Amino acid sequence: MKRLFLICTLASIFSLAACASTPKQTDAEKLAMYKASAGEPIKDFNYPGSLNGWQPVGDSALAVWTKPREAYLLDLGGPCQDLSYAPAISITNIMGRVSTLDRVRVLGGAGGVGPISCRIVSIRKLDLTKLKAAEADLRKADVETRQEESAAPAN
Repeated sequence: MKRLFLICTLASIFSLAACASTPKQTDAEKLAMYKASAGEPIKDFNYPGSLNGWQPVGDSALAVWTKPREAYLLDLGGPCQDLSYAPAISITNIMGRVSTLDRVRVLGGAGGVGPISCRIVSIRKLDLTKLKAAEADLRKADVETRQEESAAPAN
């Protein structure tokens, strides 16, 4: 029992340390970074039946990975309730193609009301190289800010 407690405690400490080292962004800043890494709106994309990953980008946009190196930014028709808290999502599609006629379904959100459906209003392919570079720049700026703050004399 003591060993389990120690393992859980260490896991919590490491989790908190990881969170503390991640730069904080507002939803608007995060959305701007994703939009800057996205191409022009497209009509639809191939959906293999399951996602390789997904990331809420604020409450009205969603990044979805169909393959490890292929992702799309979905702009939703307004705020999508519980998107940030949902353990899972699904996307409607027509014969393996997702378009602006489809919807994102938020599954198991905090409200517990059942699936919430959010309309897709635009689809843009993400340039993942550009997105990773923007994230790296953000981390670098955060490290530099922390170094400057720690080097500044306390008043």
